[in-house]
Amino acid sequence: MRVIEIRSYRLRAGSRGRFHQLLEEQSLPLMQAWGIDVLRFGPSLQDECGYFLLRAFADMADLQATQAAFYASEGWRNGPREAIVALIESDSNVVLALSEAAIAALR
Repeated sequence: MRVIEIRSYRLRAGSRGRFHQLLEEQSLPLMQAWGIDVLRFGPSLQDECGYFLLRAFADMADLQATQAAFYASEGWRNGPREAIVALIESDSNVVLALSEAAIAALR
């Protein structure tokens, strides 16, 4: 079993396209360089201001250590951080354990 984080964002009205572009072109390459397993990301089907990011980690310790290092990194702090954070009204996380088969199905 691995740990899955579902991050849900409520974005400022009209900013979802820009948020997606920043995530896809700048944040995603950074996460991949840090070895973060991004399973899926994209707009909510039910809310024009909603967006999600689904990531997998080995366990809770890996999630906490990886995120702490990533969000403290120079690449994030001097890169897309300010532009991305400016578009977010609020966010929430759900963390759960899933099997490798379930994770593969989410890809």
